[in-house]
Amino acid sequence: MSPLRIVRSSKKFSVRFFGRCAVAVLLLACGGLAGVRPVEARSANMPAPAKEVKVSGRGKRPELFFACCDQSPQAMETLLSDPKIIADLKDLQAGIAFAVPDFTPLRAQMVRRLNDAAVPVFAWVELPREQGVYLSVDNVPQAQARFDEFQKWTAANGLRWAGVGLDIEPEIDSLSGSKLRLAWTFFQRSFEGGRVTGAREQYAQLIRRLQSQGYLVMTYQLPFIVGERRAHSSLVERLFGIVDVRGDREVLMLYTSFARTFGAALIWKFGPSAQAIAVGSTVAQPGAPPLDWDEFSRDLIVASHFSQVVGVYDLEGCVQQGFLPRLKNMDWGQSVVISYKEINKVAMLGRDIGAALWILSHLLYLLAILAAAIALWIAWRIRRKPRRPHNSVPAAA
Repeated sequence: MSPLRIVRSSKKFSVRFFGRCAVAVLLLACGGLAGVRPVEARSANMPAPAKEVKVSGRGKRPELFFACCDQSPQAMETLLSDPKIIADLKDLQAGIAFAVPDFTPLRAQMVRRLNDAAVPVFAWVELPREQGVYLSVDNVPQAQARFDEFQKWTAANGLRWAGVGLDIEPEIDSLSGSKLRLAWTFFQRSFEGGRVTGAREQYAQLIRRLQSQGYLVMTYQLPFIVGERRAHSSLVERLFGIVDVRGDREVLMLYTSFARTFGAALIWKFGPSAQAIAVGSTVAQPGAPPLDWDEFSRDLIVASHFSQVVGVYDLEGCVQQGFLPRLKNMDWGQSVVISYKEINKVAMLGRDIGAALWILSHLLYLLAILAAAIALWIAWRIRRKPRRPHNSVPAAA
């Protein structure tokens, strides 16, 4: 075969090769994406508002429970030694999500005081600070051991619980450091799907074990988990170390004190996806002043519109601001108006986060489509390139 024919054959082969590869990759990529639906912009039962939205209360007080006692032991004892506070809780028929960061006699004594007053108590079991406090992907063995200790402490002190709570939050300590270190951490975790799957299975086993022992199990989740589910993704779990696992009741922590620019629109957005809602914070947090009465009562009304169970973080802040007596006389049938501006901000944030989750979760398919498009473009360029005539002879010098 002459060199000229070899060159022409190579060009034809290149066109066929790139073209066939591109078509194959496109078919595979589109086939993969066919089984994926993008994130829902909003819940089906929440039409896009024309202006503001008026949210009406149910007309009756929801089942309230207050987070309590995650401060110092002295503050806990002072709070629960006040008979007026116990009386207010009984009048409200409210429960307590009681922090259990240790297994001391004093903490057991406070739980028995609530038991004797017939105040429902949910055990909010925490890990030691050196193990991260909150439950996450990487501390499942520690969590299992912690609940074993909790069981022994409960039995030894004759404590009664209305249920137990698993507080699942990001691993803040592991996300500290330089931007470069954080980027490397995220890059590594993005490929650790097995780590998340294993943690889900282990926490599900723990929940089943607690349920078999007669406990109602609540899981506390940040609202990120809702977008994660809608995007059919596990990216947030992998990056931040949270676990999408559910017990008998899931509580979404919708704290507007940390997102005042959204106001109650944050609750309106995620309320339809919640089995129960926790509002807050009524106590000052770093960079976030506590909710005042107007903000607090607004959030309670919107939360009670969607959920018959509403949690409050926390009891200490409510006592400091005198909220308990006001709750007893609160009109639970009043309406709250949420501005279109706030709703639009939350909707835009939800769409942006949802789109980012969907893109990042299906990045391989999108890269495959991009590679196929580049291959088709190269094939097209090769085909369009002018060819020298067969019998052309170079001009004489």
